[in-house]
Amino acid sequence: MSTPTDAEPSRPAAFSRPAEGARSPDQGRAANIRDVARRAGVSHQTVSRVLNGHPSLRAATRDRVLAAMDELSFRPNRAARALVTSRSTTIGVLVSKGFEYGPAASLQAIDSAAREAGYAVDIAHLDDVDGGSIRSALDRLLAHGVDGLIILAPQAQTLGEIERLSITLPFVTVHSARERDDHRLSVDQSGGAVLATRHLLELGHRRIAHIAGPDGWFETDARVRGYRGEMQAWGLEPEPLLSGTWTAESGYRAGLALVEDPGVTAVFSSNDQMALGLMHAFRERGRRLPEDLSVVGFDDVPEAAHYWPPLTTVRQDFPELGRRCVARLLGLIGAPGSAAPAPDGTADDVRPELVVRSSAARIPD
Repeated sequence: MSTPTDAEPSRPAAFSRPAEGARSPDQGRAANIRDVARRAGVSHQTVSRVLNGHPSLRAATRDRVLAAMDELSFRPNRAARALVTSRSTTIGVLVSKGFEYGPAASLQAIDSAAREAGYAVDIAHLDDVDGGSIRSALDRLLAHGVDGLIILAPQAQTLGEIERLSITLPFVTVHSARERDDHRLSVDQSGGAVLATRHLLELGHRRIAHIAGPDGWFETDARVRGYRGEMQAWGLEPEPLLSGTWTAESGYRAGLALVEDPGVTAVFSSNDQMALGLMHAFRERGRRLPEDLSVVGFDDVPEAAHYWPPLTTVRQDFPELGRRCVARLLGLIGAPGSAAPAPDGTADDVRPELVVRSSAARIPD
């Protein structure tokens, strides 16, 4: 077993360029790695080892170097770091067009988790889901020297194109058609739909409609599967699907259609925005919520607690999803301190949570 050491590394340090924005108090210039070494009383090679997360350093030495960095407001130049590590410490994120709450929250979570791990995020937005647009976006990210990719494009067509391009760079996808795939991470969408549907069934509802998302989205298909599977598990026939586009307007249109069918006593909406439009349509037609109709949504957008009535919904843990995506990607990259992905390739899905509020109630006897 190796023991902690402060021995000098054989490779030359490449952090001698001025740090970004840092100033040396004695020389009135940007502090560099040698300034940090002098302040900490160590060699510049030891500072380089701290910057690169080398495991064989004594904790006291590492703390002394980190304290010196803080005192000098030292931030290593990213380009200089790349010369030493052959890594840019930058993650590329490919984002499909459309900015619904789920993808937007996932992107924010990925950015936060990447920054906590010391990585920058370079985002490429897709204008379309055709092969040319995807190749163009990937070429831009590769030209920037990203260490790996996160594919935040939950449409089947987009991920189909990605697979056909045979990417050799380490990558992780948020959602995939394959259940066993060591590149895939997601929230358990089907499991969340089961939670929503089961909650309404346990409240005594038997005719439960479902407003589905647009065709071609993995979330749409998974939530439909969960809804239908749970209805059938209770020996009930699922209602014909009502198609939406993730927007409140599409939920409103679905609500105008449903309000004409008094036999439907509950609705599971595939996202919270469509649930908002549905609730608007029912109130506009003089129907009471939840007395005449119970509603459950999906996502738990920040405004869901302030709908009237406050919306019962399925919460997705986007911060946890972002953390796992970044951790999985860094494992594939082989970044210092990261864990390799599970060898069996099983998807490490994030479990959703049912948030019970006031929009769903027990059916009157």
